[in-house]
Amino acid sequence: MEKTIRVHSYESMGTFDGPGLRYVVFLQGCPFRCLYCANPDTIDAVGESKETSPDYIYEQAVSMKPFFGKRGGITFSGGEPTVQAEALIPLFERLKAAGVHICVDTNGTVWNSHVEELLRLTDLVLLDVKEINPERHSHITGRSNEQTLHTAEWLEASGHPFWLRYVLVPGLSDAEEDLHKLGQHFKDFRQIQRVELLPYHTLGVHKYEALGWEYQLRDIKENTPEQLVRAEEILRKYFPQLVVN
Repeated sequence: MEKTIRVHSYESMGTFDGPGLRYVVFLQGCPFRCLYCANPDTIDAVGESKETSPDYIYEQAVSMKPFFGKRGGITFSGGEPTVQAEALIPLFERLKAAGVHICVDTNGTVWNSHVEELLRLTDLVLLDVKEINPERHSHITGRSNEQTLHTAEWLEASGHPFWLRYVLVPGLSDAEEDLHKLGQHFKDFRQIQRVELLPYHTLGVHKYEALGWEYQLRDIKENTPEQLVRAEEILRKYFPQLVVN
């Protein structure tokens, strides 16, 4: 009997989580505690999520397949999807057999045999690198970035295509030195199809209030156009495939 999957919510026609139109499934649970997390209600392993049959997700994805076109498909986001890797593997096998394109949006910090199998079944990985500097990464997330970098190396060595995503947070992840180090670290990776520079936003702040949590970055403003332009100038030296979202 297949295991149920803890689902937080869905987005029926997403356009920001992989190529084309996507059916986005936001899963529950994440080992990171990012200071700027836009979905803090997905961090807890249970939260207000619903135990969901893989059959339901499969049927929804297949029913939407006519809308996906040649590029779209299903994206598993979160939270951190790899936390539930073992339960997701049979679903991924069925989705692949049905010809549904699969993306996984991951911070790359969970690694075991189930995660490795899950990523082999994934068509495109969206790898969120929070910071290249270990100390600043730990400050932002509460965890090391060592495994995230190892996951990127595994994807590269396995010939597995991925997108690199980076959120530019003023005062936290926008140091020019770190942007250069990020570029130098990844510039020769052949499997990076796209690099996304994502502006910092405060759209999730109201969720902290609803949870009764203090939002620790309340004094940090969203990026100025000048900050984004400067970061883009630096990263484009290393990544011709850079996109600013």
